Amino acid sequence: MALALAACGGPAERPVDPTEHTAFWLWGGPAPRDMLARAREIYLLDGEVLERGGVRFRALRPEPPRLPGKALWLVVRTDTLAWPEPAHALVKRHLAQWRAAGNRVAGVQIDFDARTRGLGGYAGFLRDIRRRLPEDTRLSITGLMDWSANGDPAALAGLAGTVDEVAIQTYQGRATIPGYKRYLGRLDGFPIPFRIGLVEGGRWRQPEGLTANPKFRGYIVFLMPRPTASG
Repeated sequence: MALALAACGGPAERPVDPTEHTAFWLWGGPAPRDMLARAREIYLLDGEVLERGGVRFRALRPEPPRLPGKALWLVVRTDTLAWPEPAHALVKRHLAQWRAAGNRVAGVQIDFDARTRGLGGYAGFLRDIRRRLPEDTRLSITGLMDWSANGDPAALAGLAGTVDEVAIQTYQGRATIPGYKRYLGRLDGFPIPFRIGLVEGGRWRQPEGLTANPKFRGYIVFLMPRPTASG
């Protein structure tokens, strides 16, 4: 078996095991204690700004988290770049509340599926976000794998001067997107520090040369919701 795998060019894909990682996305539901114990960084979905029902910030957490000793990222999911002023104000207020609760908040992450051809407009929105954040707050965004292959170099350079990292998502739903190695193989010269977003249980094999990329900052694993105990 081992000889066969070597002849095929290395180990085969296998399910993503979160116990091998220390950075996680937590979208909702009870946080698994074993993952919280090993986590160094946690990206927590705090709220969303969506077009349906009127564009406004909708909080998804009843109160600030209390996770001392972890680097937390306050995540806002959005499907629009036309944010009203109250949405910006609430993000800033929640950021202050998280810190007042004793958390070490690394920054804010914007979760938005920006089209590859629309990166120029997205950069303008992010510059406005950056301007509003406290100086000690980093800015992260999620990104599509297509950016590495077809993103406009000038638009990517604009993002590089605004955001601190891009979390490149390699999955959709509960599964890894087929052909991810083809896209990630084009990350040479990508101008922004990046992480690779994996989904728990998704099939994955680390592309050759990834860890040698000077902009590579590691992985983030999207944890699947755990069933709650009943009765």
